[in-house]
Amino acid sequence: MGMPAGIGVVDLMLQIPSDDFRRKYEFLKPLLLDEESRKQFEFPAQYMFRDIPKTPQSEDYVRVTLEEMDRHGIERAMIGVGIGDADARRALKTHADRFFGSFEVNPNLGMEGVRALVQAYEELGIKAATAFPAGLCPQVPINDKKFYPLYAKCIELDIPICVCAGVPGPRVPMAPQRVELIDEVCWYFPELKFVTRHGCEPWTDLAVKLMLKWPNLYYSTTAFAPKYYPKDIIDFANTRGADKVIFSGYFPAGLTYDRIFSELPDVPFRDHVWPKFLRENAKRVFKLP
Repeated sequence: MGMPAGIGVVDLMLQIPSDDFRRKYEFLKPLLLDEESRKQFEFPAQYMFRDIPKTPQSEDYVRVTLEEMDRHGIERAMIGVGIGDADARRALKTHADRFFGSFEVNPNLGMEGVRALVQAYEELGIKAATAFPAGLCPQVPINDKKFYPLYAKCIELDIPICVCAGVPGPRVPMAPQRVELIDEVCWYFPELKFVTRHGCEPWTDLAVKLMLKWPNLYYSTTAFAPKYYPKDIIDFANTRGADKVIFSGYFPAGLTYDRIFSELPDVPFRDHVWPKFLRENAKRVFKLP
């Protein structure tokens, strides 16, 4: 049968475009030391993505985003929201049937960061927290105790946390995102729903071992074009991991939906995996109506 049509895809990583998308990466500047990253790249991992999506200027980027979603059969998408992010807040308010929110946490802020997460949950109805350990300044490893109050609060709020794992694309040190660090977190917080982002490479075989070990550990396909999905992950989804691997795009940061959905049908998932991968796993883990 292959990839089914008209299934109502759920995307776990989408950003509302803007006139100046580069400003979204200002937070990385203190960590970037090479001249290309600091002065030439429009996107911190530009050396990895040859054709960065170009979104035409618009007075209504929420409408532009919805048109892209409709064109590719995306029913709902998770967008990052900040307390002052006007477009994202408007998208959540006016199109609650299409968007659900996530909130980027910063463990360096201590209890202020915990309170910000709670505020986003109460005011914006977020469905998840997100974290970029190697992109924090200073960096904070996945298993660092600074993260623990945030992990505990995610359990209390009953929301997953989506965390970048593996070698980061931007030219920053990788140590905070070594995949073995996830093991301690899953051990100490067995109730925490932990979803990896950005590939877990080059430790995808270890990611599979940990997903077999820990019931609440999941893998999302953010930042990977489908033709480059790791073989370890595809094999896992086709065998014991059909409930563990979840579709996630990367529009408009590094991939167009045209590319993603032109390559997806060639991914060799078994028939029973596709509905879970494209929709069902996300709805269950993120408690979507």
